[in-house]
Amino acid sequence: MSTTATKAKAKAKPAAKTKAASKKANGSGRNAPLSPHIICRGAAKAIEFYKKAFDAKEMMRLPGPDGKLLHASVEINGAMVMLTDEWPEHGALSPLAFKGTTVTLHLNVPDVDKWFTRAVKAGATPTMPVADMFWGDRYGIVTDPFGHAWSIATRKKNLTVAEIQEAAKTMASPDCPAAQS
Repeated sequence: MSTTATKAKAKAKPAAKTKAASKKANGSGRNAPLSPHIICRGAAKAIEFYKKAFDAKEMMRLPGPDGKLLHASVEINGAMVMLTDEWPEHGALSPLAFKGTTVTLHLNVPDVDKWFTRAVKAGATPTMPVADMFWGDRYGIVTDPFGHAWSIATRKKNLTVAEIQEAAKTMASPDCPAAQS
């Protein structure tokens, strides 16, 4: 065998990712391109809330010596959400410490009304009632007992950017649910 043939054989391309491997990497929440990592005052209670409110599946939890969670993760609607307890001595504060949050976690779901109602029954506070929105989604927002905002949506109509821009002009109208929030 020539050295050229040996080098060619050594440089063989790696096998392409299969659809199943790609789904496993991203569909399970593990190795996803982006996963929220939230801080909760009472992370263990937050896990139980997320199970009731969003049908979360617990993936793991790592308690510290004092019982507070150093790290945990759940899967919600196919995405991994990591969480930890507050650690003020390390600057890790929950939205409750700040009396609000600047981040909204967004869920695209098959039935927004069902998910919204379940979250409220589990203890979330409705922030914006579910309504049909100008961008084509049926959409609402809840705040969980740990201070995190969750927008929940179901796509009802696929619109082009131009159609959304035109529809956005109605936001000043009192008839637009988004204008009332």
